[in-house]
Amino acid sequence: MYTEISNPMDYKVALYIRLSKEDDDPKKSESESVINQRSLLQEFVEKHRLDVFGEYVDDGFSGTSFDRPDFERMITDIKAGKVNMVLTKDMSRLGRDYIQTGFYLERFFPENNVRYISLLDGVDTGVDSTINDITPFKAIMNDMYAKDISRKITSVKRDKQRKGLFIGGKAPYGYILSKTEKNVIEVDEEAAGIVRKIFAMALDDKSCREIAVWLNNERILSPAEYAGLNTSIKGPYSGKWSSERVAFMLKNETYIGNMVQGRMRKINYKLKKSRKLPPDEWTVVENTHEPLVSREMFDKVQMLIESRKHTRSRTHEYLLKGLIHCHECGYPLGVIMRMLAGNKPTLYFVCRTYQRFTKPSQCTCHCIRVDTVTDAILAKIREILMRYLNRNDCAEMLSLAEKEAMAERENEKSIQQATVKIGSLSAQLDKVYSDKLAGVLDDADFQRIYHKIKQERGKLEEKAKRLESSKHTLPEMELDLLIERFIQESSNNRELLCSLIERIELTESKNVLLYFRFQQLEACKCL
Repeated sequence: MYTEISNPMDYKVALYIRLSKEDDDPKKSESESVINQRSLLQEFVEKHRLDVFGEYVDDGFSGTSFDRPDFERMITDIKAGKVNMVLTKDMSRLGRDYIQTGFYLERFFPENNVRYISLLDGVDTGVDSTINDITPFKAIMNDMYAKDISRKITSVKRDKQRKGLFIGGKAPYGYILSKTEKNVIEVDEEAAGIVRKIFAMALDDKSCREIAVWLNNERILSPAEYAGLNTSIKGPYSGKWSSERVAFMLKNETYIGNMVQGRMRKINYKLKKSRKLPPDEWTVVENTHEPLVSREMFDKVQMLIESRKHTRSRTHEYLLKGLIHCHECGYPLGVIMRMLAGNKPTLYFVCRTYQRFTKPSQCTCHCIRVDTVTDAILAKIREILMRYLNRNDCAEMLSLAEKEAMAERENEKSIQQATVKIGSLSAQLDKVYSDKLAGVLDDADFQRIYHKIKQERGKLEEKAKRLESSKHTLPEMELDLLIERFIQESSNNRELLCSLIERIELTESKNVLLYFRFQQLEACKCL
């Protein structure tokens, strides 16, 4: 099982330990498996008189992901040249994703002169051994094991969902997890009163926004704050009730005693990302727990929500849409319609943060007519562009434009050629690796061919990167052409405006700040 190390003084060793699930006993600071792994690794170190640089322990982290704090710390130390040997109990401790495991064993460790030893598997990258040749297959088997475990866990969870058992970590707002029965929720009277109040206000024809404003004014804790959840991303909406949250609760059948689960599903067992499922794919089991509102009230609220859907889903088209933001909070400005004298509909800009919560501490209204801002911006842009255009000779500009277009076509062709060649070299690398595994190439030939192809591919990738960056550079000639078009064509051309303007900001004092996409045009203020 153990290999021999002839030059132990040359190595700085990292002991890597991982366990995917912590012990159930909360009194223990470390799991039994972690203790056993440490004992096995230390026994090997003492036997071979190795110098241990550090110990890296990820207790409670899945092997299907390499996003682990101590693993990343070990990689950082390897890159810094502090570690040149990694010891694990077996290969599955390093990871169960065969693609990533293969990357570290076949590329990262060799490139950084790191010797990897897996004790129970007999894998040692520092010696020429037939065991090393089957390492990729061991990685695949570890990956298949993780996939099988994931499939079994998913099957058990879905079976519980179909039986109406609650499998979430936190009960829905208005309920708590039962202290006597597993996978059962019970009424939380404090929060349940708020839920009933929300439904009562909705039945009284209050909109979701009006309900959210009332909840915030009454300083009622939002569901996340009430549950003690620590949100990682803080913003102006953090810890506040929103109309979206209220609407979600009003449509949630959990409050009439039905267990609704399975709204999200992980993309696969290796990724943390999930995708939303359509309502017809949710798992809904009726009459599993005590309801907070009656079915009759719930149905009436749904009818009221549905009746407002068409009148509240209006969208307005205007020239500055997506370009103009609130200077104070940074969010895009919204618009509202007001009827002026003579029943003339008029659009006004308004800060969405203020509109959503109507709290002065969040932001201010920024209310101003859309056409006033638009006219001022177009006039200012035209003034700036006319000053810039006066220093250019239009006849010469057209000639240069043709040269620019020709250069752009050549650039595009070069990028395509480089991309095709990179793909070909990558295929060659895969074939060389397969030949090594099959025994067609010995290690010396493999290393020579591998590094030659890799070096050539690296140069091409750098070339393609340079070509791509030059492709997106906005030359002065392109600016001149845009200016010509803006002056000659209608100023209501949104495509031209987006090509010239990167961002517009409206301040609380109704000043407008313009930021151009070109360095030749400096940011300015109008209004």
